[in-house]
Amino acid sequence: MSNQLVLVLDFGGQYKELIARRVREMQVLSLILPGDTEPERIRALNPIGIILTGGPSSVYNPDSSQISKEVFEMGIPVLGICYGMQLIAHTLGGKVEPCKVSEYGKTDVEIISRCSIFEGLEKIGKAVMSHTDFVSEPPMGFKVVGKTESCAVAAMANESKKIFGVQFHPEVEHSDTGRQIIRNFVYNVCGAVGDYTMEGYIEAQIEEIRARVGSDTVVLGLSGGVDSSVVAAMLSKAIGKQLVCIFVDHGLMRKNEGDEVENAFKNFDLRFIRVNAEQRFLEKLKGVTDPEQKRKIIGAEFIRVFEEEAKKLGDVKFLAQGTIYPDVIESGAKNSANIKSHHNVGGLPKDMMFKELVEPLRGLFKDEVRAIGRKLGLPERIVSRQPFPGPGLAVRVIGEITKEKLDLLREADAIFCEEVEKAGVAAQQYFAVLTNLRSVGVMGDSRTYDYTVALRAVNTTDFMTCEYCKIPHEVLDRAARRISGEVKGVSRVVYDISGKPPATIEWE
Repeated sequence: MSNQLVLVLDFGGQYKELIARRVREMQVLSLILPGDTEPERIRALNPIGIILTGGPSSVYNPDSSQISKEVFEMGIPVLGICYGMQLIAHTLGGKVEPCKVSEYGKTDVEIISRCSIFEGLEKIGKAVMSHTDFVSEPPMGFKVVGKTESCAVAAMANESKKIFGVQFHPEVEHSDTGRQIIRNFVYNVCGAVGDYTMEGYIEAQIEEIRARVGSDTVVLGLSGGVDSSVVAAMLSKAIGKQLVCIFVDHGLMRKNEGDEVENAFKNFDLRFIRVNAEQRFLEKLKGVTDPEQKRKIIGAEFIRVFEEEAKKLGDVKFLAQGTIYPDVIESGAKNSANIKSHHNVGGLPKDMMFKELVEPLRGLFKDEVRAIGRKLGLPERIVSRQPFPGPGLAVRVIGEITKEKLDLLREADAIFCEEVEKAGVAAQQYFAVLTNLRSVGVMGDSRTYDYTVALRAVNTTDFMTCEYCKIPHEVLDRAARRISGEVKGVSRVVYDISGKPPATIEWE
C-alpha cells in the first residue's frame, strides 16, 4: 500500500501492537519491525516517523537489544517509549541506571516544559508506568519536559532533531492523554495526512488475492466467527466460487452454533461444506489435559480435515485463514514471550498439503477487522459477534474433555449469555468455563459432589488488555440460580474478577 508509514521498532515490549493500533486509529499506516532492522531497510521504506517500543531488558546489559545510532541521524522523527526512551539516552550518550524506587501502574506525570508532543495537554495527567530503570542523565541537546514524583526524567525532547522520549506508556487505555501524545507526534511532528483507510485496505487485498490466486481454488476454514467470516466475505468478493468454505463442526461449538453458522452463509457467493467431526476430535483429545497440547491437537486435526475435503476437490494449493495480528503476537513473535499458541499460528503441522497460506487479515487488529466486515456488507450480528477461540470449548473445559462435560458447559454458557444480554450488560466478551473442580453441595435433602462453573465477562478495546465487567449482582444471582438449577452436574457458580494482565481472557 502506497500510504505514509510510521515504523514501530520492536524491542520486546508487550504493548507494541497497541502502539501500532493507536497509529492506525489515526488513519496512518503502521508497520512493526524488529528493533535491529538495518538502517538501509528503514530508508527504503521511507517512513515519516519511527516509534521505539518498550522492552523487558536493561539497555546497559551487554546482551540487551540495541539500535544503530544511524537511525537517529536520518532526519526521521523518533519517539521512544519506556525502554525506547532509555535506548535513545543510552545510544546518544546519556545515562540509564536502575531505579531506587520502581514505578508501576497509574502515575501522575507533570509537564515541566512545553514541547511538540505535549501540545494541548494539561500540566498534570495520569499515565501508566512500568519500569525498573530510568534515564538519570539525558543526552546532550535534550531537555527534560516531564517528571513524576519518583522519576526526574519522565519525558525528554530534542526539538531540533525531532527526537522525543517518554518513560510512561501513552499507548495503553489507562494513560489519560496518551492518544493525544501519539497524535501530536504523528501529525504535528511527522506531518501525517491520514491516508490509511479500510476502503483502501480492502482494494489492495482484493487486488493482491486475485494476483496470487489466479484461477486456483482456495479452501477456507469457516468457523462463523468474526475473523473467518470477514475473510470469507473478502475472498468471495475477490474470487467468487473459487472459494470453498469448509465448516468443521468439531463438537466444540456453543449451543446450536453449528446450525447457525450454516444458515448464516447459505446465501453467500461461495461453496459451503459442513463436516460433522465431533467423534473424531473427541477421540484425539481423550485423556489430554494440557491446554497447549489441546491447541496443537485441534490445530493439526483441523488441517487434516481440510486436506481430506480438499483432496475431493482436486489439487488445492491455497489455504485461507482468519489469522489476525493479536494471534501472531500471543503465539510468540520475535522478541516476544510465547503466551499461548493459537491454532492457526503455532499449531499448523509442517507437512500440510497446502503450499501457500492466504491471510488477508494477518496484520489487522480486531476493530479493523470489524470495520472491514461492515464495509463488505456483512450483517451486524456477525460483525459484532464476540470472539470465540479457534479450539472452541476445548479451552473452556479445564482438564480432560468429554461429551458430557461439553454438553454441560454448553447449557451453562447459553444461560449466562442469555441473562447478560437480557439485562443489557455492556461487556465485550462473556462466557462460562467448566472448571475441573468438584465440591460438596446439597440439593434437596441429598449430598452432591458436582462441578464448579466459572463465569467470565470482560470489557476491552483491544483484546490485548482487559478489565472484568462489573455485572450487577442481581444478574449474576439469576444466572447462578438458573445454572445450578437447570444444568445437572453443577452445584457451584463463581465469577472471575481477574484482569488481563495478570490473567488472560480465556482460562486456557
